Amino acid sequence: MSAPYTVRVAEDPADREACFALRKEVFVVEQGVAEDIEYDAYDAVAVHVLAVRRDGVPLGTGRLLHGETAAAKTGGDPAVGSLGRLAVSREARGQGVGAALVRAVEDAARARGLAAVDLHAQTHALGFYERLGYEAYGPEFPDAGIPHRAMRRSL
Repeated sequence: MSAPYTVRVAEDPADREACFALRKEVFVVEQGVAEDIEYDAYDAVAVHVLAVRRDGVPLGTGRLLHGETAAAKTGGDPAVGSLGRLAVSREARGQGVGAALVRAVEDAARARGLAAVDLHAQTHALGFYERLGYEAYGPEFPDAGIPHRAMRRSL
């Protein structure tokens, strides 16, 4: 039996809007992040990935920054991409959607010749990313009022 969802790069406007709607649902509505900081200039140049249920319902999203746009988040190393804005709808959590999205971002990073992926994890999600091979480094820091840690995984 095939998976109950697929993950793909969000290339058309409808896919990108689905990504933004998922981010609003998770970050703005559930977590209270201010909407004016949830969306940024990086959205226009990022690689967005989207998980979609077989019936077309969007389940989750994430994005990859690479090149110059990732430099501020990765210590300036052009060989490191930045995974961010990973969001899974409440009803899809616990079904492997988040892990599938992370792997899709990593695949996009590999396709662009990147050697590693960095991310800024909410501290409650450290275990999730550790299970996927990421290692935390540096001190805890606030982002949008939520505690985070930097993490990296070599590809």
